[in-house]
Amino acid sequence: MNIFERKVKETTGLYPLRARQITTLCVNLGSRCNLRCTHCYADASPERTEEMPLSTINKILNVLGRHSEITTLDIGGGAPELNPHFRYFVKTASGMGKKVFYASNAAVYLEPGMEDLPEFLAENRIVIYVSLPWHSEEGVDRQRGRGTYRKVITALQKLNALGYGRQGTSLELNIQFNPAGTSLPPDQQALEKLFREKLQEAHGITFNRLYTLNNMPIGRLRRSISENELRAYLEVLEERFNPGTVENLICRVSVTCDERIYDCDFQRILNLPVQPAGRGGAGNGGSAGIDDFDYELLSNREIVTTPLCLVCTAGGGLGCSESLM
Repeated sequence: MNIFERKVKETTGLYPLRARQITTLCVNLGSRCNLRCTHCYADASPERTEEMPLSTINKILNVLGRHSEITTLDIGGGAPELNPHFRYFVKTASGMGKKVFYASNAAVYLEPGMEDLPEFLAENRIVIYVSLPWHSEEGVDRQRGRGTYRKVITALQKLNALGYGRQGTSLELNIQFNPAGTSLPPDQQALEKLFREKLQEAHGITFNRLYTLNNMPIGRLRRSISENELRAYLEVLEERFNPGTVENLICRVSVTCDERIYDCDFQRILNLPVQPAGRGGAGNGGSAGIDDFDYELLSNREIVTTPLCLVCTAGGGLGCSESLM
């Protein structure tokens, strides 16, 4: 039993963690990105070439079409927009009546060929989560590269002009905040108020909600810290364990370029695929691939956990409410 499992067992009635009805399917479209952020757990960068092929996307669309219980599609990357099949995927899923949302660095909208992407997203009523590590130029560029802040501000202003983040529209624009390094984020409500005031005052920008995210110490972030720093971070995460976050953890079904299925995208990096529950118990049946997606087995599986799951339960957790569990 790892430290995360022990904390869950001691403080909640939810041990072992098991899946519930699957309502959200997460899909990682690849590792190519226009940025090279210092905290990136996925090591995404312009040099990465992995991307989900059209054949796999069509398999996922087939699963979505077969299962009305899956109402939401959550798309990630890299910069998912750089996958050449991104628009086809989004439009087809949205046309099925699925709620589609995805995380974007927004600076990608200024890349060649992406200029009309905000209009496409608005037309298909896609929910957007823009990653923004601070409300000032210095704070953003230090983590994401020189010139990124101005690109993001331009993109946010264009989204606002289309109705995103405005009162009286259904075009939802949210901000995701990651702190620098291994510090935990400030109080979510206080930070949302600060961002709302600063972005409105400086740039006339509005948004719907701000969500704080703890950093996962894998990938690029892990290589930038020492063993002592990692140990200290895990101790802080353990000390700040919040039993109230466990009920709403974001353990979902996540599909990657190689068609394997994981409980979350962090587990993809750790190479820990799901263990579907077979008739003889967890791990004794089913498959971890999209070709033989079994809704019932996946809905009754035991969630694979590691000590790093403490990232999702420290302080306010990941600030999200949708869950498989």
